[in-house]
Amino acid sequence: MDIKAKIEEIADKVKNDPDIASKFQKEPIKTIEGILGVDLPDDVINQVVDGVKAKVNIDGLKDKLGGLGGLFGAK
Repeated sequence: MDIKAKIEEIADKVKNDPDIASKFQKEPIKTIEGILGVDLPDDVINQVVDGVKAKVNIDGLKDKLGGLGGLFGAK
């Protein structure tokens, strides 16, 4: 299993599906295992959860800051 690819896949689902996002906030491990359809070892699932959280937060921050891009540009 390519963990990095799975993190990308899950992060996209979390960002684009409000139901999945809500479930992920409440029960991230259960949500990810449901998406993947497998029960992963704790160390692996924790890495995936952390990776998805980081990816969702970084992408969300980029989206929010995107509107500010013109404020600090050269005159």
